[in-house]
Amino acid sequence: MDALNQRIVLVTRKTRLEELIVRFNTIEQARFYVEHLSADFSDYEAEHRVYLGAVQTAEATLGRFGRVQRLDRGFLSNYLFAPDALVVVLGQDGLVANTLKYLKSAQPVIGVNPDPARWDGVLLPFEVEDLSAIAKEVIAGKRSLNRVTMARASLSDGQELYAVNDLFIGPRSHVSARYQIQQGGRSETHSSSGIIVSTGLGSTGWFQSLLAGAAGVAGHALAEPAQAMREHGFAWDAAHLQFTVREPFPSRTTQVELVFGQVTHKEPLQLVSQMAGYGVIFSDGIEADFLEFNAGMTATISVAERYGQLVN
Repeated sequence: MDALNQRIVLVTRKTRLEELIVRFNTIEQARFYVEHLSADFSDYEAEHRVYLGAVQTAEATLGRFGRVQRLDRGFLSNYLFAPDALVVVLGQDGLVANTLKYLKSAQPVIGVNPDPARWDGVLLPFEVEDLSAIAKEVIAGKRSLNRVTMARASLSDGQELYAVNDLFIGPRSHVSARYQIQQGGRSETHSSSGIIVSTGLGSTGWFQSLLAGAAGVAGHALAEPAQAMREHGFAWDAAHLQFTVREPFPSRTTQVELVFGQVTHKEPLQLVSQMAGYGVIFSDGIEADFLEFNAGMTATISVAERYGQLVN
């Protein structure tokens, strides 16, 4: 494709220093705040310098292959990605997941680690110096791709929300979630602290920590296959999701049997809210982007028809 026609979106995020300046108005006030707490402000400055250098280098490199638009993380939910755009994410891992969530055409995503000395980057296999060769091969269709299964929550009023890592369904604050859970002909009424529905990509994150906590409370390792998932998660392109209920409470009116299992194309999960005005559904840890899930509303949790693609 001609460089004049190739669209490239470079997704970036504010550094910790930039966020502090937004909060305190000036770098001097930010410095005073951090050093007043006996913290090392030079670490914030060093991280900022490295990240800005990575952004500038990435932008210059990508500019040789097409028209580059830099997109801040804060605008992801409102941005319309062109179906033929090359998408490059200048990490951390969470930024890659956030970007995949809003892509509707399964464009290949290149995850780039801007600071390998600071970030491990499971979803960031490349460094800025790799971009020239990788971008050329991706545009030519010569790179292999990892398919990423996504989750979808659809409400009875037509609203829907996608997730790359996981969905949380539960209370807005630290009170009990009340709902009816249904799957495969089984139904229970629950009082819990919410439900986590994980994709394969997210199975080594929040979901894994819940399994580890459950194993610790039980005093022994979880039985297969939960034990294997606790240690290794499950495949990114698995054709199922996994759900677990957090802290289910048994009582005369609430049950605790339907608290762990798979969500498949044939067996989605249905939830009917019994929360008067404090129920929410959010995905990938972004609490600001949520659906209200209040009394009488039905949520269907399913494997999404949409999927992500990460460049190898």
